[in-house]
Amino acid sequence: MTLALVALGSNLSPRRRTLLAAVDELAALPGTTVVALSALRETAPVDCAAGAPGFLNGAVLLETSLPPRALLDELLALERRHGRRREAGEARHAPRTLDLDLILHGETVLDEPGLTLPHPRAHERLFVLEPAAEIAPALRHPVLGVTLAALRDGLACGR
Repeated sequence: MTLALVALGSNLSPRRRTLLAAVDELAALPGTTVVALSALRETAPVDCAAGAPGFLNGAVLLETSLPPRALLDELLALERRHGRRREAGEARHAPRTLDLDLILHGETVLDEPGLTLPHPRAHERLFVLEPAAEIAPALRHPVLGVTLAALRDGLACGR
């Protein structure tokens, strides 16, 4: 079993209900258990068009036997079931019903088409690090070698 960290986000209603339903669906994945769920928190949109609605963000820590690509495929399927569309015409930072990002998958480090682990920008985003550090403060970034709590604290100082 591997610990995997997934960031949750939504900025289209019903945000809370969608995120909680997604966590239930993650718990139902084969060989997967939800270990911890962070509090859900309001955050301002980042890299979005002016006037985009605010996000509700959180993080979930999973224990899973799914390999990284299989877990990512499940996350993308779950997004689609909740109305998320990632077609070529959709703006990268458009409002979304559900956003699930695979942040860490154990100590896996990889860079292949459509999947980079650890997530390439997670260590720069407080909306990812705050909930992640809440549920797994001692978890280490496999490339940077520092804990999620230390990464969060480093970004929080620059607010």
